[in-house]
Amino acid sequence: MLQYAIALTGGIATGKSSTIALLSLYGFRFIDADKIAHEHLDNEHEAIASMFGEEMVNAGKIDRKKLGALIFNDVTKRRELEELLHPLIYDTIMAKALEQEKFKTPYMVDIPLFFETSRYPIRRSIVVYATKQQQLQRLMSREGYTRNEALCRIESQMDIEQKRSLATYVIDNSGDLKQLQEECERVKQQILDDFRGER
Repeated sequence: MLQYAIALTGGIATGKSSTIALLSLYGFRFIDADKIAHEHLDNEHEAIASMFGEEMVNAGKIDRKKLGALIFNDVTKRRELEELLHPLIYDTIMAKALEQEKFKTPYMVDIPLFFETSRYPIRRSIVVYATKQQQLQRLMSREGYTRNEALCRIESQMDIEQKRSLATYVIDNSGDLKQLQEECERVKQQILDDFRGER
């Protein structure tokens, strides 16, 4: 078990990036699973081209929009991609986490599919929460997705209400930026108190 790790998760378009930016100001260190995934995605471009077609690769880089359109509409293909990438992502995250454990202070691992994979030996989690309706509106306005495309992406993940019920800490991002700042401040204090209590 990783003693000092806290998984930060949520749903698509619940505001994880804004939350990470705010929590970073408090000095929390982060391991970014998405960034690691993108690196492995490009490293594995040959395998992905042979699995899903040459049109998924452009100048040695994965066309993420094209790949996303394919895998979010086909559960089998999404599983094939996950089987290729998840072990690689896991190994990289664990190596980075073991480095962070040496500092003996809480740090965060941003893992979008933390509950879905049930793979990581992390006992504390933060869920960044927004309503499903807000997820839908944000995806449509931010990414230009149709309602169906946005729903496809939202429904490929565990329901946000279920994630909320599993979380150690919840940061409610269903309001404005001021509310998000207050939520981050509250959860930061909870985390520091919890770790202090264990010493």
